[in-house]
Amino acid sequence: MNKIDKRLHFLLGKVKEECKKVKELSDYELKNKTLEFKERLKNGETTDDLLPEAFAVCCEADYRVLGMFPYDVQILGGIALHLCYLCEMNTGEGKTLTATMPLYLNGLTGKSSILVTANEYLAIRDAEEMGQVYKFLGLSVEAGVKRDTNEKLDNDSKKDVYAADIVYTTHGSLGFDYLLNNLVQSKEDRFMRDFYFVIIDEADSVLLDSASMPLVISGSPRVQSNLYGITDFFVTTLVEDVHYEIEDKKVWLTNKGIEYAKRYFRIENLYSKENFDVLRHIVLALRAHFLMEKDVDYVATDEGEIVLLDKSTGRKMKGMKLRGGSHQAIEEKEHLKLSQEQRSVASITYQNLFNLFPKMSGMSGTIKDGKEELLEVYNKRVVVIPPRKPMIRKDMPDKYFKTSEEQFDAVIQETVRRHKTGQPVLLIASLISDTEMLSKLLVQENIEHSVLNANNAFWEAEIIKEAGQKNVVTVATSMAGRGTDIHLGPGVKELGGLCVLGIGRMSNTRDERQARGRAGRQGEPGVSIFYTSLEDDVCTILGEDFLEKYIDKGRYISKHRIKKLINKSQKIKDESSVSQRKSSVDYDSVMKRQRTIMYKTRNDLLDGKSLDENVLIQIYKQNINDYVKENKKMDDKTMYRYILDNLSYRLKELSISSANKKDYLKQYADMAFKDKKQLLGNRFSEYCRLCTLKALDDGWIEEVDYLQQLQAAISGRSTAQRNLLYEYQREARLSFRDMEKSIKKAMIRNILLGEVSFGKDNEMIILYP
Repeated sequence: MNKIDKRLHFLLGKVKEECKKVKELSDYELKNKTLEFKERLKNGETTDDLLPEAFAVCCEADYRVLGMFPYDVQILGGIALHLCYLCEMNTGEGKTLTATMPLYLNGLTGKSSILVTANEYLAIRDAEEMGQVYKFLGLSVEAGVKRDTNEKLDNDSKKDVYAADIVYTTHGSLGFDYLLNNLVQSKEDRFMRDFYFVIIDEADSVLLDSASMPLVISGSPRVQSNLYGITDFFVTTLVEDVHYEIEDKKVWLTNKGIEYAKRYFRIENLYSKENFDVLRHIVLALRAHFLMEKDVDYVATDEGEIVLLDKSTGRKMKGMKLRGGSHQAIEEKEHLKLSQEQRSVASITYQNLFNLFPKMSGMSGTIKDGKEELLEVYNKRVVVIPPRKPMIRKDMPDKYFKTSEEQFDAVIQETVRRHKTGQPVLLIASLISDTEMLSKLLVQENIEHSVLNANNAFWEAEIIKEAGQKNVVTVATSMAGRGTDIHLGPGVKELGGLCVLGIGRMSNTRDERQARGRAGRQGEPGVSIFYTSLEDDVCTILGEDFLEKYIDKGRYISKHRIKKLINKSQKIKDESSVSQRKSSVDYDSVMKRQRTIMYKTRNDLLDGKSLDENVLIQIYKQNINDYVKENKKMDDKTMYRYILDNLSYRLKELSISSANKKDYLKQYADMAFKDKKQLLGNRFSEYCRLCTLKALDDGWIEEVDYLQQLQAAISGRSTAQRNLLYEYQREARLSFRDMEKSIKKAMIRNILLGEVSFGKDNEMIILYP
């Protein structure tokens, strides 16, 4: 037993001792413990000090309210979550009840205690069911989502949600709320408190599989580019390994490809600033054609829309679009009408979102396989919580085939055989197209079944709940029931429990363990078998030419050789995904540093931090110095244009000689500044803050948008003899300096040229230039 396990079991013993004491308390006395704990925290005790007693109180409340007293393994899991470990707990071990204890303990602090779960259904269900316990103990609880995903909470509702002691929400809702909270225009409009404690359900899915998927808030539309069509056609004329190369989910032009592009677009330097847009659109088209796969990364709907798929669950991510023109490139590839490309106003990845929490923990049934990456990226250790009952599910050896035809025939034969006995069967495939093929083959065999994929995920919970009943056959993508238990119906145990048939090798072992884990929950019987072939999607990484010689039907190939090739493919794909996620961390760290600086400056302004007038004067004088330096041959007409655009809409005669244009402009600026200060009196400071906030927001929006385009363009450069990350960091630094200069110019322009009026309740209304 290692140090971590010893500490967990030591604390488990302490909790069990306290459980004996609180068992004797009346409901009134049990509820009063919450007030006692809060008072003790105020007097200097910590949540670690309170853990044994608080956990015991929550355990007793769980029993009195829900009729469920947490098992020892659930208490162990709760302790590990409070101590900010990532916990592996098998499917069906009761992760929902486990989370009540650390959520209650951290909810006592008066800071935010949040549980992030897989979807809206689970967030609302758990907030309602587990919320009874917290309310019994005197804490408030809210769900951060609505039942109807098309409805959004307004700001007042969000204030109520995030003011609660405990919040259940989804990772997407939390991320977008964080970004929106940093776009408000006044202190009163903020609806979020500072982050404190979070538990992430299905943590491996969020922290690994979805980690590099950026959450992006879009703003004003761009002028629509006409380059999507021509670059899309250009890319279809390219030859792999001649004009472009692919490695680790990256694609770039070779030297021959660059020369071909220069001839095709009739340009001399593809990487010059003037041709930045051409390069960006070529890269977007390359990625759309060779990295983004239909029915794996996205689906094209009957309405002519591209809807992204969550790779870890297979669910449709409605309303979410790829950034920087990638979405439009896919639309062009699929010959759909292009949607309007919009500027990115704010962006963050899950990696950076959850690293904002001082205390972050998570749980999943399959997280230990990613422990090295989680330690490296998040500095989080994984703790494996033992199951309450021994696992008796039979995981049969994989079955290997050359072709998908042989593979599907074998799966259907096994399904028919088991269905005749009444045993429930769950068929799990990675691709939507595979689930649809399985459905057609089952129809031919006259077997009634349900299909669960991204096209009908609305009924997910209901379909999965029925999957363990006698005679039921269910076809699903790997999204199958994450967060929803499959209960066995009457007589099913005697038939061997649920049978899971996996079709195709998945991209990593975690997904396969997740699929197998649908059967055999809490020591119940079950069986799992995976059917794999050389035509599985995971094998495409080996290359078509390489596989063709093995798939040739006239050629014999041993099962051992097939197994070796498929294992090699999965290992390559898994390593590629890890490499891609680590690269995403490196690139996003640049945005993270800039975002931290900008959000802190912005929050200081919202909190009423006053601007030093002498600093403002220095800024506009420096602006003038820079302008005069850049325009050494400035005539009177040019100078007057500068005044009208930056200092004042009213031209006045000044006593200073116009021979010294720099002093002339500075005197003009002094006069405009003094006039504005005199006009606004004691509200001048407030006015300057609002003008600065506007300049800050406008500059940051341009920076976020540019960095996303820059990353897309740089990723299309050849990696040979280049450090692409260094190039990105260097250009991002230059861009940030340029942004700082533009913000200083804009804030002075806003202050000197802004028109002020006062509305209801003397609210300041500014018309910016």
